Amino acid sequence: MTTQEPISPAPASTDNAPATEYENLEGYNPQLDSLPVVRDVVEKAFSYRGDVTIVNRRGDAVEGYIFDRQAESSDTAKWNLRMIIKDSTDRATIRYEDIASIQFTGKDPAAGKSFQTWLKKYQEKKAAGEKNIRIDPEPL
Repeated sequence: MTTQEPISPAPASTDNAPATEYENLEGYNPQLDSLPVVRDVVEKAFSYRGDVTIVNRRGDAVEGYIFDRQAESSDTAKWNLRMIIKDSTDRATIRYEDIASIQFTGKDPAAGKSFQTWLKKYQEKKAAGEKNIRIDPEPL
């Protein structure tokens, strides 16, 4: 697949990036109208902690967790992602140019569970006069 648009460089590594505001992507189903948009959405899907459903250009869908992606090459035909198929140990490799849609279909188990959220709940309970405050995690 070739594109008329210039391709911006792949995003820099975020391994040591400072924490940013959490973006709730659960239910997100963006319009993928160009390869750079596909790459941006794959980056979001890679950071997402829930499953995504990818539909290819033939209409076949696969649901799973994206654990790797490659989009550094100047040859966009080599851009691909790897995912673990839901309820399986199988893995799939999908080329970016074959992706028709990416839907954020799985529940993000970490949504709303940052330390800041925990601290806010703790402070609210303390301000209300509660003693022996416990904030238990939700079951997964």
